Amino acid sequence: MVKTFISLLETTLPVMTQKQQKILQGAIRVFLQEGYVKTSMDRISSEAKVSKQTIYSNFQDKEGLFKALIERLTIACFESIFSTEKLHEKPEIFLRQLAEIYLTKVADNPDYLALLRLIITESQNFPELAKLYNQTVVQRGRKMLSQYFISHPELRISDPEAMAQIFFGSLVSYVIVEDILYGKELNYLSRDRLLDSLINVVMR
Repeated sequence: MVKTFISLLETTLPVMTQKQQKILQGAIRVFLQEGYVKTSMDRISSEAKVSKQTIYSNFQDKEGLFKALIERLTIACFESIFSTEKLHEKPEIFLRQLAEIYLTKVADNPDYLALLRLIITESQNFPELAKLYNQTVVQRGRKMLSQYFISHPELRISDPEAMAQIFFGSLVSYVIVEDILYGKELNYLSRDRLLDSLINVVMR
């Protein structure tokens, strides 16, 4: 089971070269300025100061580039928690650490929040963008966590995939409400209260 977690991360996230990192740094600036639809490879090439052919050879096309970008802002942050050592932690400890990684390393990243806003804004006119995020982040995260639940039968979870959706879905909706819909200004709910209740749902 441990090999399954590690292989999921390794096949999804190969080691990134400095040039690829440079391209992604340029790309995110353009995506956030222009939006996904209006962003051109010429503009990214100019911003990243590399040839357009270099971008194509590393990421194939704009969709591949955006996919790599959201992987690095989300899935890559979970590499440490899905390591061999962490997987043997008690579930209540593991789940809290997992949630805290999302709420700090991922959701506290201004680039992630800006991209999430971009995806939500453009999803109506460009549904493929939302589907790309769903496939790249939501479905993979759900798969990894459901496999973790399966590897811990003592939790007696009858539907691991649904519980994984409840867990991650609660975290994502919390971030949307608090950070994008101005929940912090209206009726703030602390992260600790959310995590305590969420972990209790899984552990009961």
